[in-house]
Amino acid sequence: MRNKVLTAIIFPTVALASCNSAATGDTAPSASATEETVTAVAGGEPVELQSTSPFDAASYGAFNEPWALAFEPGTGVIFITEKPGTMKFYDPASGRMGTVTGMPSVAYRGQGGLGALAFAPDYATSDTIYLSWAKESGEGTKAAVGRGTLVCDAADACRVDGLTEIWEQSRAGERPGHYSHRLAFSPDGQYLFVSSGDRQEQDPAQNLENNLGTVVRLNLDGTPAAGNPFADRGSPTDQIWSYGQRNMLGLEFDSSGNLWALEHGPAGGDELNLVEPGNNYGWPTRSNGDNYSGSDIPDHTADDPFVKPAISWNPVIAPGGMTFYTGDMFADWQGQLLIANLRTQSISRVTVNAAANSADEASRYEFPRRLRDIAQAPDGALWVIEDGAEGRLIRLTPKG
Repeated sequence: MRNKVLTAIIFPTVALASCNSAATGDTAPSASATEETVTAVAGGEPVELQSTSPFDAASYGAFNEPWALAFEPGTGVIFITEKPGTMKFYDPASGRMGTVTGMPSVAYRGQGGLGALAFAPDYATSDTIYLSWAKESGEGTKAAVGRGTLVCDAADACRVDGLTEIWEQSRAGERPGHYSHRLAFSPDGQYLFVSSGDRQEQDPAQNLENNLGTVVRLNLDGTPAAGNPFADRGSPTDQIWSYGQRNMLGLEFDSSGNLWALEHGPAGGDELNLVEPGNNYGWPTRSNGDNYSGSDIPDHTADDPFVKPAISWNPVIAPGGMTFYTGDMFADWQGQLLIANLRTQSISRVTVNAAANSADEASRYEFPRRLRDIAQAPDGALWVIEDGAEGRLIRLTPKG
């Protein structure tokens, strides 16, 4: 088992300073004598938001095309993938930053590169981490998923040992986009769900002889899970949980155990879908948007045979990652979905109703740059990463 040298330092409670007062200090705030404890965070660089924003914001370093972030269970250390094929970490307790080696070889072009990361359900005892990426494959590229052991035996460096590929898209695509490759574990920790994009080819999403344009449900070793809706049809159809989906860059379970996928539409028609076994969500036969060429795609109608989105956006928001909020820092938002948006440079706050297959965008909060991903910290703060070169890692706390 690895040496958990990055374990977060716990200090007595400190007042959470606003951006203006936290400023640019390199050391953690001074401790005050109370019984409660929180993880200390050194002051970051203030990030200016609109006066109506509910957030105070501070940035903690910049990254090279960051794509996903996740908190290490038990330590609160943030691990961040960078699209060109590198991974970094940042420890909010100490301000330490370092590099993770042992990454796969990635197809870095278009939308391709290193993608998602997720800590295994049994990470506390196994130290297993899952990664997704775009890889070269013959005349094209594929999305792939692998797992290995995260080892951190130095203050500024970690590595992934024994990274082994456990899943890939069933065929390569010529165009370097729509990999999706987001990861989500079932609440019982038994299954791995992977979003598999349509690779900008559209038609494969309605063809059950491949796993493009689908969500797949796997055992933790990457094999097809028993009880999948098309389990009797052989590989790769036996992996498929749902299909008729385009490019899903959000994949998360809510607190009631419902799985939701956040999908990029074409010119209009971004959508949030409640993902259930065997469902066909209609792409490319139905969409509430149009093709980029301007040609029409029939909208969803009440009498079509496809499952309708819980909500769709036109104009698009171009969503990145998302998270269901469960913390106390923004207590009124518990159970609501927070989406990091690229096109609108914003966070959307969405209420969902799984029983009615409906959702509503309650509010939208603007930011100065495109947002790629969002995650909730153990203390209930929100952290986002910006898209592109020099994308900042930003901590959000309640204003004032």
